[in-house]
Amino acid sequence: MSSTDAVQTAATEHKSAATSAVVDAYLATVADPEATPERIAAHYAERVDWMCADNPVVPWLRPRATRDDVAAHWRELREHTVPGAGGASIDALVISGPEAVLTGHLWGTVRATGKAFRSPFALRFTVRDGAIVRHHVYEDSLAIAAACTPGS
Repeated sequence: MSSTDAVQTAATEHKSAATSAVVDAYLATVADPEATPERIAAHYAERVDWMCADNPVVPWLRPRATRDDVAAHWRELREHTVPGAGGASIDALVISGPEAVLTGHLWGTVRATGKAFRSPFALRFTVRDGAIVRHHVYEDSLAIAAACTPGS
């Protein structure tokens, strides 16, 4: 390995460690039942590229652009789902430099319909300057929409 390669490897490992620290802190906050939406949102930069499959039937699923929008997401999720009847499990976490990808499963119950949903998910984060700047989630939004639809 050349000295240039060694420097690049060390830089990537440092970025990976920094990314890991941010993601670990975020996951710990999300798992804390006492965490407020604002405390969760504090892990994000002021401007964020938040992408998910927009679905008008699911009140909390739509793109977001700011830290305040992220807090609103968590408030809306809590408003529309049954407390204690949801969660997520992580199957894998891969980190490379400023990028992190989590895969797992999420579940919950919609308050208005009483219907449960389950979905596999993949979540891609990008971390810059100690904050999450990209949050792209891939999930079964149709299953979640079905749980939000009365009588389906």
